[in-house]
Amino acid sequence: MEFMRLGPKGQETPVVVDSGVHYSLRGVIADIDPGFWSGGPALAAEALAAKALPEVDPAGLRIGAPVARPSAIICIGQNYAAHAAESGAEPPRQPIVFLKTPNTLTGPYDAVGIPPGSEKTDWEVELAIVIGKPAAYLQSAEEAAEAIGGYMTVNDVSERSYQLEVSGGQWSKGKCVKDFLPAGPVLRTAGSIDPSNLRLRSWVNGEPRQDSTTRDMIFSATDIVRDLSQYMQLEPGDIICTGTPEGVALSGRFPYLRPGDIAELEIDQLGRQRQEYFQVEAGGQPG
Repeated sequence: MEFMRLGPKGQETPVVVDSGVHYSLRGVIADIDPGFWSGGPALAAEALAAKALPEVDPAGLRIGAPVARPSAIICIGQNYAAHAAESGAEPPRQPIVFLKTPNTLTGPYDAVGIPPGSEKTDWEVELAIVIGKPAAYLQSAEEAAEAIGGYMTVNDVSERSYQLEVSGGQWSKGKCVKDFLPAGPVLRTAGSIDPSNLRLRSWVNGEPRQDSTTRDMIFSATDIVRDLSQYMQLEPGDIICTGTPEGVALSGRFPYLRPGDIAELEIDQLGRQRQEYFQVEAGGQPG
């Protein structure tokens, strides 16, 4: 199944998409949030089959992140060998883990602010996992697959000087700027997509940057979920960003993002994003 959230930020309506037609789920589920995974997909499927859902015209409506209020956003670093190489590192033997704060989550077409004084804001197209049920101490790929609720496209926007130069040895400073995780436009449930061979691409101002497939991931989606479950209990609605392929500005081959730049990112079957970047002024009020 394919889900979206449409409407103003903080007031989005949950929607299911069937054969290109959008149907409102308001009155069936509260939102596509952590509570959604306790029966929400089944309720949506039943209402859709019963033809009990009103159609929604998406024209002119803002597209929000397809999930809301995750308790955790967990990220995997250097999960493509070529990206590890362009970063000057050997491929990791264990998944590298860092965190983003929940307020990094934003819509796939929302503008993204470059922090005051930033010279190294970077793009990263990534496949994201959304957890569908509590998971701890998983012992097999099969158990890990059962814990996955769905998948979506994300842009793990990064400020590289914060990440690497003033980090104190960890990466999250460069990852937690507000709105640094555009997500969507769609969430597809795990049973409707094969994550093992999806093409990922990105462009800046129309010029190609990244072009790879999830075949090149060092750790697969199930590897990541099983491994993380040894160290933390994963909860429904948690987002796991699985790493980016080569072709980012950190490589030195491309300039970093500047105000007015347009980044576009796409993953097969999960849709395309587009963000314009703007400068946040020092002392600016939170948005």
